[in-house]
Amino acid sequence: MNFLLSRNGARALCAAALLSPLAALAADLSLSVADGPATEATLYVALYNDAASYADGKAVASQTAPMQGGKARLVFTGLAPGRYALRAFADENGNGKLDANLMGMPTERYGFSNDAKGNRGAPAFDAAAISVDADLQTLIHLR
Repeated sequence: MNFLLSRNGARALCAAALLSPLAALAADLSLSVADGPATEATLYVALYNDAASYADGKAVASQTAPMQGGKARLVFTGLAPGRYALRAFADENGNGKLDANLMGMPTERYGFSNDAKGNRGAPAFDAAAISVDADLQTLIHLR
């Protein structure tokens, strides 16, 4: 019986051995959102991996999910270890954006990771940041 691997088989085995530690570092961030509208709405969630992208509104990932009974769940998979912040809002009128009044105050429900609150604007990245180094579950209460 021949126990030697073909050249392609050896390459595949080496690649799997090299990449498996990286896959082990990837984590899933499970998000539950509560206190949304009782009527149907779409939840928009953006994920940021640093203060600069958070300030610029340039998400590293985003998702939408239907809200039912004021609640929704979604998962961001395969995240590298690090600090992340989440922004979420319930699009209650279906126009795809967070509506605001003439004073700039949101008229639809919104929230941030850590249930962080800002002062006349979004909270700072550090206030909303959560450390993801293994699978994690978090909750945002909309207001």
